[in-house]
Amino acid sequence: MPAIVTRDEVRSLMGEQDAQLIEVLPREEYEEEHIAGAVNIPLKEFGADATSQLDRSRPVITYCHDYT
Repeated sequence: MPAIVTRDEVRSLMGEQDAQLIEVLPREEYEEEHIAGAVNIPLKEFGADATSQLDRSRPVITYCHDYT
C-alpha cells in the first residue's frame, strides 16, 4: 500500500528491511545524479514488465528528485 515516508523512515527501511530504492526520473537525469544504491525505472516505463525484477518480499521506495 503506498505511503509517504520521511527521510528517517527511508533510512530505517533501507537499513533494517533492505528496502529497494527506485528513482523514477528519465535515465538521462538518473545518470546525472541519484541516491547511491537506487535503481532507475523511469515513470513512463513503470509497469508490470519493468517492475518484475523487484523482490516482492522487500519494501519498495520510489522517489523522484526533480529540481523544478
